[in-house]
Amino acid sequence: MGRDVVVTGGATGIGYAVAARFAQDGDSVLITGRRPDRLQAASGRLGPTVRAAVCDATDPAAVEALGASLPGSVDVLVNNAGGNVDFDRAESADLPALAASWHANLDANLVSAVLMTALVADRLGAGGSVISIGSIAADTGAGSYGAAKAALASWNVGLAADLGSRGITANVVAPGYTADTEYFRDRLTGTRRQNLIAATKTGRPGRPDDIAGAVFFLASPAARQITAQVLAVNGGARPTR
Repeated sequence: MGRDVVVTGGATGIGYAVAARFAQDGDSVLITGRRPDRLQAASGRLGPTVRAAVCDATDPAAVEALGASLPGSVDVLVNNAGGNVDFDRAESADLPALAASWHANLDANLVSAVLMTALVADRLGAGGSVISIGSIAADTGAGSYGAAKAALASWNVGLAADLGSRGITANVVAPGYTADTEYFRDRLTGTRRQNLIAATKTGRPGRPDDIAGAVFFLASPAARQITAQVLAVNGGARPTR
């Protein structure tokens, strides 16, 4: 019998690849996001085991309303919604604007995961997994976005402790530069792209399928003793030991 999986931000990029990987395994997948047209198109391409629900994961009321669309039990939650919202905002010109930009990235990348996890926590059972998408920026620095992803990793440690006694794992997958996503909003210059690839040991950009494979592994029976961890998927651009 397949699992029940929830993927936030599942209409494009990494979220779409994650949803596709679970669907390929016969799992039932609910993808969420803010754009109804993108969601419906994605669920149509992904097949009959994937359905869509509109939800802004930063909005407590919207997250609470999503509960009616969830199955009675959830096996895997993938907190993928987020991204660097500074690309969508004008440069901060004063302190109120600066505060707003920091709050926006914290909401998008941290609060969204906290709210969604709180929503499904009681529906998760033994063998369940919560997997959040972090970023190499948590360690290399990227203003409020990098700080939000670092906070996500710190929050995950406490989450793993809270859920561990119930047989549920909580981990973060931290991509490096990943092509074929909306992250850079089509603003990535050729030189910057070349530099990002040159920083890797593999000599290529990451792909959404690379991240999806890591997420799928962490949700598998083979990963039941892996929790409270950050799994870097960055081609060696930032080595760990």
